Amino acid sequence: QVQLVESGGGLVQAGGSLRLSCAASGSRLSINAMGWYRQPPGKQRELVALIINRSNTNYVDSVKGRFTISRDNAKDTVYLQMNSLKPEDTAVYYCYVRNVRSDYWGQGTQVTVSS
Repeated sequence: QVQLVESGGGLVQAGGSLRLSCAASGSRLSINAMGWYRQPPGKQRELVALIINRSNTNYVDSVKGRFTISRDNAKDTVYLQMNSLKPEDTAVYYCYVRNVRSDYWGQGTQVTVSS
C-alpha cells in the first residue's frame, strides 16, 4: 500500500500562484509515475500533469506554460507549481501515484481561483 498526503491548496486571485505537494509513504517499490489530476465542479476528472519514469513529463494543453511538475526522488514527493492561475483552474486536485502493483490516489485538495 502507498499512502499519499497532499498539501498546498487554497484560495487565490486570478493571476496568482499556488504550489501543491504530495508525499508518498508506505510501499514505494518501483513507483513509475507520479502526477496530478483535477476535477472541476460538475465535470469529470482530468489529467493535469504527470512525471513518468522520473523524467518524462506530460501536461494537459490548458496548463502548458503555466504549471510545472517536479519530483524529489529522495523524498518520494511530487510538486505542482501553478502560476498565472485562472478561474477555470478551480477544481479539486488529486495526487496520483502508480507502481508495479496498482494506482493510488490522494484525498484531494481544493484549489479555488477567484476572478
